[in-house]
Parts: sequence; C-alpha cells; structure tokens
Amino acid sequence: MHMRGKVLIGALAVVALTAAVIPDAPVDGTKSTVTAEFKQMSVPVAAPFKKFTGSVHYDPKRTDTVRAHLEIDMSSFDIGDDDYNAEVRKKEWFDSSTYPVAIFQASSITPAGTNKFQAAGELSLKGKTLPLVVPVTLVSAGGFDTFEGSVPISRSKYRIGDPKWEDTVADEVLIKFHIVAPAVR
Repeated sequence: MHMRGKVLIGALAVVALTAAVIPDAPVDGTKSTVTAEFKQMSVPVAAPFKKFTGSVHYDPKRTDTVRAHLEIDMSSFDIGDDDYNAEVRKKEWFDSSTYPVAIFQASSITPAGTNKFQAAGELSLKGKTLPLVVPVTLVSAGGFDTFEGSVPISRSKYRIGDPKWEDTVADEVLIKFHIVAPAVR
C-alpha cells in the first residue's frame, strides 16, 4: 500500500473516531417546550406537555451523524382544566396508562437552507409508529443549540379521539417544539 493510501485510511479512522466520541447532549427541560395546538369548536387551543426528556447528537461538520431522541410524558399534557386533562388521558384519547410516552426518533437530516433542516424519523404515539419528517431551524449561541419548528400530525392516524367528539375537535394537531441542548462539539 502506498503512503498516500495509509494516510487516507488513517485520516478516515480519525474522522470516524471523532464522530463516535462526540456525546449526545441532553435536552434542557427548563429551557425547552413542546406544545400541541388544535381547534376545538373552531377555536384555537394550545397546551403544553410539561414533562419530556431527550437527547440530541448534532455535529455541524458531520450532519450525516445527526440524531435526536425525544420522549414525551403523555400524562403531562395540560390543557388548563383538571376535567379536560382527565378526559384526554382516557383510553379513547391518549390512553396514557397503557401508552405513557410518545417517542420521536430522528435518524437523519437533510439541509433545507441556512440553519434549516428536514429531520426524518419516526413518531410512536399510542402504540402506532409512523414516519415523520420535521422541519427544523437551528440557532447556536451561548454554548447551546436550539432546535425549533412545528409539524402537523393527524389524530385519526394515531387513533386518538372519542368518535363523539369528531365534529368538535379538529383532526389536525400542530406539534410545536423549542428544544435546547448544550452544544457538544
């Protein structure tokens, strides 16, 4: 093997090792938010999920290694009223006793402009896993990476909702997120 070949193999090994040792950064739950927006009787409603955890692996030099994992505690959805909160935890809606967490697992990203990406992955919600592509805007500042965006999902595709509410609650739910994690490079 020529010297150039050995140098190239050595350089590739260093790049691979560097990508492997950059750790996943934990989501900062105190600075991050996840909300669901929908229409009930044609009136917009926005409500947060108060508990979630996750991690992000982001290396701006190696976007092919980007990944993200977010777990949302479904019983932490807070519509602002104890009776409504109890209703959405029931079997017809989130069934949060059987399916306590929703999981989004992003496995790849595609650049979509300056500081904009399309994150492709899967959303597991109420026992059903479907592919999901999420538009994301990235802001890096002060030692943190902030990932923001929103994505519409269909309640009916995840079997969420009591049929007697079909004319009352819209099928489309907009999931908005503001995810902050330490910039780990």
